[in-house]
Amino acid sequence: MRDGMTRHVALVALGLILLAGACSASEATESTLAPPTTAASTTTTTVATTTAAPAPSSTVPSTSLAGPNSNLTEGEATSTSTTTTTPTTTQPPRIWDGVDQLDILLLGSDAGVGRTGTRTDTVILLSIDPETGDAAMFSVPRNLTEAPLPEGMGIWDCNCFPDIITHLWANAEWFPDAFPGPQEPPINALKAAVGLVFDVEVDYYAKVDLAAFVGLFDALGGVFINAPVRIYDPSYPHEDGSFESIAIEAGEQLLDGHDALAYGRIRYNSGDFARMHRQRCLLGSLLENTDPAELAEDSFSAAVTQFVETDIPIDAIGDFVELFSRMERDRVATVRITRYNYGTTGHAGYQIYDLDQIREDARLLLADPTLRLETLDGDSWEDICSQSFD
Repeated sequence: MRDGMTRHVALVALGLILLAGACSASEATESTLAPPTTAASTTTTTVATTTAAPAPSSTVPSTSLAGPNSNLTEGEATSTSTTTTTPTTTQPPRIWDGVDQLDILLLGSDAGVGRTGTRTDTVILLSIDPETGDAAMFSVPRNLTEAPLPEGMGIWDCNCFPDIITHLWANAEWFPDAFPGPQEPPINALKAAVGLVFDVEVDYYAKVDLAAFVGLFDALGGVFINAPVRIYDPSYPHEDGSFESIAIEAGEQLLDGHDALAYGRIRYNSGDFARMHRQRCLLGSLLENTDPAELAEDSFSAAVTQFVETDIPIDAIGDFVELFSRMERDRVATVRITRYNYGTTGHAGYQIYDLDQIREDARLLLADPTLRLETLDGDSWEDICSQSFD
C-alpha cells in the first residue's frame, strides 16, 4: 500500500472514533460557566451563577515514537572483492505493544460561537483489544455526579468532583494547581476521573467541538441513518450561534454534518439518554457504511488536522490502520449508563450512580464483548437502533 493511502486509511479509522465525541452539546441556556465561589463538600454541589470565561486550554503536543527504521552494517573492501551490505530492518514498536487493552477517552465539547467556557457534554470511553479488534464503548452521562478523583487531586474533601462531570474540564482550568499530572490540568482531570469510574487507565484522549463534528462528517460524505421517529426542535442552537427550526424526519436518509450534529444533539421533548442512544447509532452507521477508499484524503486529513485535539502521537497514527481493520460493528459492544439501570440517588439534574456495578459490568464486557447480545443490550445494532427513547 502506498504511503499516502496508508496515512489516509489511518486518518479515516481515527476519524470514525473521533466523530463519536462531538454529538452531544448543551442547549443555549447552558452556555455559560463561572468558577464556583466556594469549594463543595461531599454532599453539596456549588452551582455557578455568574459569567466568567475560563482560561483557554492548549493542545498537548504529540510525541514521536522512538526507534530507528533500520540498522545498516557496512561491508569492508578487500583487494580482490567488495562485500555488499544487507540492510536489517527494525520495526518501531506499535502503539499498543505490551498492553492488553487500549483505552481512549473521547470528548465532545459544546464550545462554539456565542458560547463561554467548555463543557464536555459527551464523554465516551472506548476500550479496544489490540489482538482481536473487539471493542467496548461506554457512554458517560453528562449529569454523573461525584465522579471519583485520585488522592492529591481536586479541592474537595470527598476525593471526588461533587458537581456533574460535564463541568470538570472548566473547574480544572479554574484550579489548575489542583489537577497535577503529565498533561494540561483538564486532561489530567478527565483521564483520572473516567479511569476511576471504569477501573481502567486511560491511554489517550481526543476532543472535538461543534464545528469539528460538522467538518468531519462532511468530509466523510455524510452518514446514513434509519430514524425510528421524527426528531424536532423549534429553536435549535445552530453551531454558528444562530437559532433555527429543524426536523429530522423518520425513515432512511443521508445526513450531512449539520443535520447529523442536530440528530445527535437535540433533546427538545426528549433528554440526555435519548440523544446518547442516537449518538451511538450514528457511530454504528459510520463503522458499517464508510469506505476509506472512496474518501478524499485532502479534505478529511485537513478536517482532522484543523479540528481534533488529541495526544495520540502523530507518528503512531498509522498503527490504527491494522487495528481498525479488525473492528466490526457487531463486535463493538456498548453500554448506556442511565439512571434507570445504574442510578442510586439524585436531584435537580444531579445523579449519583452505582460505580461498583458499572465497574463490574465493564469488567465482564471487556472480557467478552459478545455478552452485549445476551445480557447488556439488544440482539443486534439494527434492533438497538430501531428503538427510540424520545
